[in-house]
Amino acid sequence: MRIVYLGSSEFGIPCLEALHHGPHQLVQVFTQPAHPAGRGRHPRPTPVAEWADQRRVPCEESQNVNTPQSLCRLSECRGDLLVVIAFGQKILQEVIALFPRGAINVHASLLPLYRGAAPINAALIDGHTESGISIITLADRMDAGLVLGQSRTDIFPHDDAQSLHDRLALLGPDLLMTTIDQIASGTAIYTPQDESRVTHAKKLKKADGNLDFARSAAELVNRIRGLWPWPGTHANFVSAATGKCYPVSFARAAAVFAADQPGTFGLLDANLDIVCGDGRLRILDLKPAGKTLMPFDAFARGRGIQPGDLFLPIE
Repeated sequence: MRIVYLGSSEFGIPCLEALHHGPHQLVQVFTQPAHPAGRGRHPRPTPVAEWADQRRVPCEESQNVNTPQSLCRLSECRGDLLVVIAFGQKILQEVIALFPRGAINVHASLLPLYRGAAPINAALIDGHTESGISIITLADRMDAGLVLGQSRTDIFPHDDAQSLHDRLALLGPDLLMTTIDQIASGTAIYTPQDESRVTHAKKLKKADGNLDFARSAAELVNRIRGLWPWPGTHANFVSAATGKCYPVSFARAAAVFAADQPGTFGLLDANLDIVCGDGRLRILDLKPAGKTLMPFDAFARGRGIQPGDLFLPIE
């Protein structure tokens, strides 16, 4: 079959590699336009655009694939099947109708769980021990299409959003190529999602990382895992001795049981663990603003941290 690919992020690169080297023909790639990035805010192509350039695969940037001009270009590709992975644009039925075998999407959750923009983060924040990918048809409602296949993986205690993202991305190629073969042979099974089990994963913003130490330590550990490396979880460290304030982002932490529960949330106890609504939060790695990631022990030595110092929520 002739495949047209719509995608922008790194998540789809392993699938792109499989399509590029597989038995079907990858005829065209479309991706989002370059966006300003880095300190200089120079336009940077998407990871998909960079991949296509390195491999000399035809690739075009499109601000909106649903315009008449884009529909014309898509039609010229004479594709049989449209594959969409982390593209960043809503795909209208006018686009899907151009492809005789339809349009499919690789989504980073076990649908119907976590429809939406941030399924990897949501699974970690909610403390799940399993995740996976789903291949679905495109539908009018976000991630509500028919399921053609799923692949599962455990979520391990050391996982954060980056490590889970990378492992889920590697699950994609085998399942995608099997699904495409089934579509080509007419043996694919299209299964409706169970609407009674639907959950959603909203798009993240930086404020989602502002920690509330009145919550349990276990909840905060999951939030730290789920939001690292972006947008990160944030707090202000305040030295009781000097009154100086240091904004920090937490990268790794553990929940510690505590029999007593002093009422000052955010206070550092005798072990330099943070008092929470339930238990203590032991910070293992953090990143001070403008600095590199470091162990908490190094941060504590450099700031002369003592019991009674505070981590305060960012308002």
